Amino acid sequence: MSLREAIQRYHDLLSDDLAAASQAQLEAQQEQRGLIFGGRPLCTVLRPRFMTPEQYRFLQSRMSMLLRAFDKAYQAAMQDAGIRKQFGLLDWEEQLVHHDPGFRDPSPTSRVDTFFVTDRGGLRLTEYNAETPASPAYNDALAEVAYGLPVMREYLRQYEVRPLPARHSVMHALLDAHQQWAGHHEKPRIAILDWREVPSYSEFVLFADYFRSQGFECIIADPREVEYRDGKLVAGDFHITLIYKRVLISELVERGGLDHPVMRAVLDGAVCMVNPFRCKILHKKASLAVLSDERNAALFNMEELAAIDAHIPWTYRVEERHARYRGQLIDLLPYIFEHREHFVLKPNDEYGGKGIVLGWEVDATTWGQAIQTALQEPYIVQERVAIPSEAYPGMINGHVELNDRMLDTNPLIFYGGYMDGCLSRLSQEALLNVTAGTGSAVATFVVEKR
Repeated sequence: MSLREAIQRYHDLLSDDLAAASQAQLEAQQEQRGLIFGGRPLCTVLRPRFMTPEQYRFLQSRMSMLLRAFDKAYQAAMQDAGIRKQFGLLDWEEQLVHHDPGFRDPSPTSRVDTFFVTDRGGLRLTEYNAETPASPAYNDALAEVAYGLPVMREYLRQYEVRPLPARHSVMHALLDAHQQWAGHHEKPRIAILDWREVPSYSEFVLFADYFRSQGFECIIADPREVEYRDGKLVAGDFHITLIYKRVLISELVERGGLDHPVMRAVLDGAVCMVNPFRCKILHKKASLAVLSDERNAALFNMEELAAIDAHIPWTYRVEERHARYRGQLIDLLPYIFEHREHFVLKPNDEYGGKGIVLGWEVDATTWGQAIQTALQEPYIVQERVAIPSEAYPGMINGHVELNDRMLDTNPLIFYGGYMDGCLSRLSQEALLNVTAGTGSAVATFVVEKR
């Protein structure tokens, strides 16, 4: 079975009447389930994202190899202050990463953002979200919605579609960390921690409902409403023993300082927090620069170096230095200034597309100013990646229309070691980011012909 054939069959089923019924149900279900992000529906198209089993296994195998390289970089950073400096940690972050969280993994739950050219087997990993990976619950809920659409009733007669659920893996990662931290199997009392006003709040509700359905006490807590008293972290009368941290550590410190109740409770060992402070090392976008920099080649074996070369786009910290690019030695700053159409600038620790400058979309003056900013703050420069696209159907003025959407592929990672599930995002702009308002999400399925 070819993927193209499977997609074409789905599109062929979408008569205007069937599409209209499916669109109405998609909108109603998203409203009912709270699948709204920043006031807009998460999914705006009528087809899920499909992968063949071979493509999914390819992603899993390549992720496994790249994750070994990331882990080696992390281990080296923990042992060597010189290597750790390459990640661009701030002074307070340098202090916090030495805190032992009470469990092994620096990022029990994480996500990598990639572009996957499915018809040619190409894969380019552009970011590693090792701190607060969003959307596993959204993806699970969108899959349930997609299964119920009228068009799927017809499609399932000829094709088997398998969802890639991830909420269970998030839960197990949290429980495993808590068990290591506590030294026993007693059930944790979970708080999903983030600001009340964030657009992803609806996903916290999905997670809280899921945790409760599995027999765990769970609340959603705003960091401004928790207290640390008598050796316990509490929200009202709820004693928190496990934090599912969705708030960024940098925001927590910026708003509450190192003396914030959550910070003190974690540092005192009074509560287990996932992901812990040590996640900041690999979460820095400079982690890709550490893998890409030829000076660090000795950290990796030949198989890992080949995977890095194949799948990590050329990435360096923005600084005055010489570097190797496509086999030649270059003076980094003049080179990226003169060839802006080939590069993107990214702040070392931001999210939602903040601070990203696409060289091919700005003029020379703006690009030069962006480079100057990047010299004052930790930034990386990354080679431009070809963004794949697929046609997705939608209803326009009562009729089905197919429009190309740029597509990214975001494997969900657990214990820093394996992939289990995948988020897919679509956009008509080069910056594929739901938080930035330029993207939407779709359910991801593995498809096979019956």
